[in-house]
Amino acid sequence: MSGGSQYVLDAAVFISAHRTYYGFDLCPGFWNALRRQHAAKRVFSVDRVRHELLEGNDALSSWVKEKAPETFFKQTAAKTVTDIFGDMMNWVQNEPQFSPERKAEFASAADGWVIAYAKANGLFVVTHEEYAPGAKRRVPIPNVCLEFGVDYCNSFEMLHELKVQFVLRTKRTHTA
Repeated sequence: MSGGSQYVLDAAVFISAHRTYYGFDLCPGFWNALRRQHAAKRVFSVDRVRHELLEGNDALSSWVKEKAPETFFKQTAAKTVTDIFGDMMNWVQNEPQFSPERKAEFASAADGWVIAYAKANGLFVVTHEEYAPGAKRRVPIPNVCLEFGVDYCNSFEMLHELKVQFVLRTKRTHTA
């Protein structure tokens, strides 16, 4: 990663952050950092991730509707993106290690679109999935990234590279 890297987040990054270590009430700084880094043109996601997040009908879907800038979720309809997605789907369909159910799951999820958008635009994919050469239960994002020459990292590596810090501030007490 270099100092000017840009990142596209998969849906699970948002979902796991919301449900665990960066809940809105626990660490609002994470969500503010995403918006700030987006304003600096460093952090994005795609329209298909937005659609998945809105299905939750929870605090995360509210954040997407009310707080995330409209430009945060990039459109995947560009021919370059759809062509790359098509190439990925051909590769997935021809990989015998994945069952027909897993291939269909990958085709219908946002993951492939995240990777295709990243490939088309020279971005890092941000995911918490790990490379799994023998995977059969799902089509891992890192496996597809490696096959198509797309860099990837996890959210902690992204935050480190972006030099994001969550600092606890204490109220100062005034003494007379």
